[in-house]
Amino acid sequence: MVKLREMIRDMRTDYISFELDEKSVLKNPFRQFEKWMAEAIESEVEEPNAMTLATADKKGQPNARIVLLRDLDAKGFTFFTNYKSGKGKELAGNAKVCLNFFWSELQRQVRIQGKIEKLPAKASDAYFNTRPRESQIGAWASHQSEVLAGRTTLETRFIELEKEYSGRKVPRPPHWGGYRVVPVNLEFWQGRPSRLHDRIVFEKAPTGKWKIYRLNP
Repeated sequence: MVKLREMIRDMRTDYISFELDEKSVLKNPFRQFEKWMAEAIESEVEEPNAMTLATADKKGQPNARIVLLRDLDAKGFTFFTNYKSGKGKELAGNAKVCLNFFWSELQRQVRIQGKIEKLPAKASDAYFNTRPRESQIGAWASHQSEVLAGRTTLETRFIELEKEYSGRKVPRPPHWGGYRVVPVNLEFWQGRPSRLHDRIVFEKAPTGKWKIYRLNP
């Protein structure tokens, strides 16, 4: 344990790949995000659409997990999940959330604060219909975040559902669908030498315009 603690303490990475400043950043945060996401994909970053979703319950207890970005437009960032899951319950009680993308290969991070909103059923249906059939059945089989007696129980449930939907379309479960994070604050972080990182923030004003400023690293 002592050696491991020393190894963790002594880890150092010097960030020298890119820079970011107020002149080079695009004036629209969605366009800037699209640019960085495209570069992450082109650089073959593993799962570039993986993002940390941070929520909090009604008592203020925070929670975080990785989910996958599935759509992006001028309204916000979209993902899909089980409405009855732990995150679904927290989202129902507290609409304020935070997303975080970290692309270590590019030494970049994007932090997004905003509020959650449910997608219309039609949009959730459209995405559900594009999922692999096994994932569609899995959405029915998993009672997400509930206590499970053992994996055999889950696998048995999956097999039974495969038989039930054999030869016909798998409908979207009513407890499964999409959310959109509507941002009010986006921070673009670029690693720089000597820990003097670049941090450019877009903050949404009451007028709807984006204020751009730099933070100390």
